Amino acid sequence: MTLALSHDPETDGLRPDRVPSILRRRRRALALDLAIVIAIAMGVGFSSAYLAVERAPAFGALRLGAWEARPRQGTREADPYSTATHARSGRVPLASGEGLMFLAETDSAGNTLSPRCDYEISGQAAPARLWTLVALDREMRLVADGSPRSGVDSRHLLRRANGEFVITAAPRARPGNWLPTSDTARGLVLALRLYDTPLTTGTGVANVPMPEIRRGLCR
Repeated sequence: MTLALSHDPETDGLRPDRVPSILRRRRRALALDLAIVIAIAMGVGFSSAYLAVERAPAFGALRLGAWEARPRQGTREADPYSTATHARSGRVPLASGEGLMFLAETDSAGNTLSPRCDYEISGQAAPARLWTLVALDREMRLVADGSPRSGVDSRHLLRRANGEFVITAAPRARPGNWLPTSDTARGLVLALRLYDTPLTTGTGVANVPMPEIRRGLCR
């Protein structure tokens, strides 16, 4: 008895696929999972690098009340995050022989500074030959309020009999010591630059006076 085998012209001469279909599906699923993991890892890596440069970790930071400075900026001992931050922004930090800049992003009660609020900055500043105080936005740019003055300095300051001062930070002019701000700015940061100050050497830091920041009227 002779068996007749059927022939298919579309499949004759082709080698059979030795990989079962279930394994092919698993391979495709594994490749997709791997691509998703790589994409997530790259996203997390780029995001963490951006945040590290945008908000550099406070290595060696000097904090006095609401004010924070980084004495190593502008020196050979500056950490790589601070160096990358300044390279990205184009800002040049004060050299150790020039002075020290303190930044305040909160008031003395710990509340984030808001451009929609007025603030009273009072007391005394750390010893320095000269100091200046300006208002910046969150990008560390000078706020543009249309005023011919951009800040206050220790040489042109009204003081009380005991040497203390009171500065009002507000969008509109105020009597006395007025620091112009802008209620349309994107954030608010106070920058206090001390020139020729002994704080750059790290001595006598414990009892250094720094201004208090109190929130006033908010709009």
